[in-house]
Amino acid sequence: MTTLAEETGEHSAAWSDEDDWTQEALRLVRDLRTPHRRKRTAQIGYTLYCVALLLAVWGALPTMGLFLEKSMGADYSGHGPAILAALPAGSCALGLGWLLVAAWDAQWRGPVVPPRETVDWLLAQPVHVARVLRPWFWGSAAISGGAGLLIAAIGMVALGLTVGVGLPAAFGWCLLGGSGLPLLATALATAVEGSERVARWARLATPYVGMAVLALVAQSVMAVSGDRLPGLERVELWSGPWGWAGLAALAPTPAALPGGWAAGVLLAVVVAGALATAHRFAGSLALSAVRRRSRTATGVMAALRTVEFRTARQAVAGVTGGGRPARWRLPAPGWAELAVPWRDTLALLRTPGRLGRTVVLGVLAVLGAVLAASAHGGSGLAAALASLVFGYWSLTQLLEPARVETDDTRRGSWAPYPYRDLMLRHTAVPVVLGLVGALVAAGVLAGEGAGARSLLAPALVPPMVGASLVNACRGATKHHLLMSPAQSPTGSLGPVLFLAWYGAGALAAVVTLVFPFLTALHSGSAASVVTAVAASGMVTVIMVRWAVTRIGHLTAPSAD
Repeated sequence: MTTLAEETGEHSAAWSDEDDWTQEALRLVRDLRTPHRRKRTAQIGYTLYCVALLLAVWGALPTMGLFLEKSMGADYSGHGPAILAALPAGSCALGLGWLLVAAWDAQWRGPVVPPRETVDWLLAQPVHVARVLRPWFWGSAAISGGAGLLIAAIGMVALGLTVGVGLPAAFGWCLLGGSGLPLLATALATAVEGSERVARWARLATPYVGMAVLALVAQSVMAVSGDRLPGLERVELWSGPWGWAGLAALAPTPAALPGGWAAGVLLAVVVAGALATAHRFAGSLALSAVRRRSRTATGVMAALRTVEFRTARQAVAGVTGGGRPARWRLPAPGWAELAVPWRDTLALLRTPGRLGRTVVLGVLAVLGAVLAASAHGGSGLAAALASLVFGYWSLTQLLEPARVETDDTRRGSWAPYPYRDLMLRHTAVPVVLGLVGALVAAGVLAGEGAGARSLLAPALVPPMVGASLVNACRGATKHHLLMSPAQSPTGSLGPVLFLAWYGAGALAAVVTLVFPFLTALHSGSAASVVTAVAASGMVTVIMVRWAVTRIGHLTAPSAD
């Protein structure tokens, strides 16, 4: 019989059949948890009911309406060429992105994460670890498969409406990739959770895979606009399971490529093999790794329940940071005025992940602006909003030193100038780096014929940095807003008020700038661009004054 020492490598003393209390321990736990299990079953049932209701209201009923309109003569085939053009690169981007997210999640949590009581008590007893851990693996796999079913249903509807593919055929072919890739991601996450070597490789590959996903998204956008690269698309589709799913989805359409059946079979075989391997692997996970992830997940959930989003991010970053930190050095500046920018630059160089996220999110902001310039109506507005939000997220990555100062205002006691001046000086590096990146993007866009609209990129940097500073100086979390008695026809306004306070700076900046920004993108005239630039300047002034007011509130209680 396989011993506990052989399964975990953490106990030097083996135990025999006489020491095996697995069945008794599981029976005791089952009896003790009966009331809790009934309550938990009711909660899960209610959650499933809510999910089913949302899918029916926001998915099934509108879909039935679209198919009814099609049966009455409505034509949606005009969107078919765009969907078929975007599908090769887009499916690869979705598949790689799913694998990337699963590998990142496994670095701090993972698919095999029992609750704290199971880890701290049950797994400390002489029980077979596999019998405790494997159900959690298959539970995660079931959730991933359910998400895949939803993706397959969306693909079925899209192909059925726009391309005219039969619904059973569309669903079957989309199901191969829609469920196969999430299940493959679960198996990959299990390997990352159980092997430090795999986790190290996952951390090293993360930035490169992220850039590949971004490049595939850009290629998909180009394909929709008519600039396709058929040879590159075929290479991508055959490059791995993330591409085989796209080949399978294309199989029942007029754009089918040779080898769809082979790609579907390959994907099914790889997924089945990966799940079988992960099933064996889940039974031999090191208890120390399971215990660490369970406690981290518990801490993150506790922070989320109390709406401490920054605490949750810090808990995750503390686990996923891994690897050897960068040891960049910069010569100390000769002027005291450069002390804060020097420290901020050094901090960013030693956390290259933030610089990477800044670049990735900045490119997404530019892509959103390109889409907004060519789209109209609701699509154009949505693309413009996405561009501004991605731009804000890009620049807020660079303002982490300011957020560290606001975690504890006593950190700024080293500075020879007032706390307000210290916080404002933290904006120097984000503004400079943001303007450099925006000017590069403006040059590329100008070369592609954007004209005066390319000036919008650098013009939006100062207001977004100001909005990020406003949010960084929000102060202590206002939990009382969640319990606000204010009501609306749809329920309590408490969560809405809290989110409005939490993201006040970004929300105000985005809402104020989206319409002049969108008008300038559509018009391209000098007057509309000047109006958008003037609006950016006005918002910058407002954000700086708002941030100064919040900084004063941060230091007022401790001014003694």
